[in-house]
Amino acid sequence: MSNYFKILRPGINSTFQDLGRFRLQHLGIPPSGCMDKLLLSLSNKLVGNKPSEGVLEFAYQGPLFELVGGPALVAVSGKANFNIINKNGEIKEGTPNESFVVSNGDKIDILSTINSVYGYFSILGGFKLKEIKGSVSTLVRAKIGPNNGEKLKSEEKIFFKKSSLEGKIKKIHFDFDKDNMIRVMKGLQFDYFSKKSQGDFFSKEYKVTKLADRMGMRLEGEKLENTVSKNIRSEGITKGSIQIPGDGQPIVLLSDHPTIGGYPKIANVITADYDKLVQKTQGSKIKFKLVDLAVAENAFEDYITRLNNF
Repeated sequence: MSNYFKILRPGINSTFQDLGRFRLQHLGIPPSGCMDKLLLSLSNKLVGNKPSEGVLEFAYQGPLFELVGGPALVAVSGKANFNIINKNGEIKEGTPNESFVVSNGDKIDILSTINSVYGYFSILGGFKLKEIKGSVSTLVRAKIGPNNGEKLKSEEKIFFKKSSLEGKIKKIHFDFDKDNMIRVMKGLQFDYFSKKSQGDFFSKEYKVTKLADRMGMRLEGEKLENTVSKNIRSEGITKGSIQIPGDGQPIVLLSDHPTIGGYPKIANVITADYDKLVQKTQGSKIKFKLVDLAVAENAFEDYITRLNNF
């Protein structure tokens, strides 16, 4: 008997993601991968999978799906509001960051994230997904990845690998970073900007606009003055780069970023603060703090320790 989830509502932006697809930027393909590495790893840990197993990533509103086959050990990670609806129609409020068992005919309704953007749904044994270049991450703009490189759609079936329910129910306490301070290092074109704008960038608040997705996050705040050149020769771009286009408003490049670009970069978000940044919802205010390489490396070590201690 096939084991699958039938999609009754796909959610706003539901895709399969893992840790990413690397060593292809020279071909114009970014690593992509999950937006929040901590939450993806936590989701896999809850059901006993390896950290690199592919999961379902959702944004704001997640999917509503029905289990056919099973039973299955699953988990929803993040700050999420969801219900478990059994085949008799009884509704039970779900608990995020805690694994649970669903049976044939049960439905999971991921209603929304709470004061955050991304969450993850995992299953013991993993989903049946075709790897492309060593990854099951979905890059929608290039139609690369499982599900023909597309977001989930209604009536689709998500097949999963049938495994025994040897995994135990597990709960993991997870604290979101609630502060609004994002640490950055200087970008390659930091000196293109006036001394006043350099100061403004680190002293003024910036607001997350509605123009934010897996590719980038547009911010709104003090206009930054470029005193050298508003365009540069295209060069390689990394995740977390903060570009300043002609209008002087920052754009933070995220997991599905382009591989090259020609806007001057004033700064780059450090790896340890990236997950915190992407969970900031529309209208959130953030501030940037300049740190040096030593601080960034120490923060990264702390981040990896936290990742490994779930």
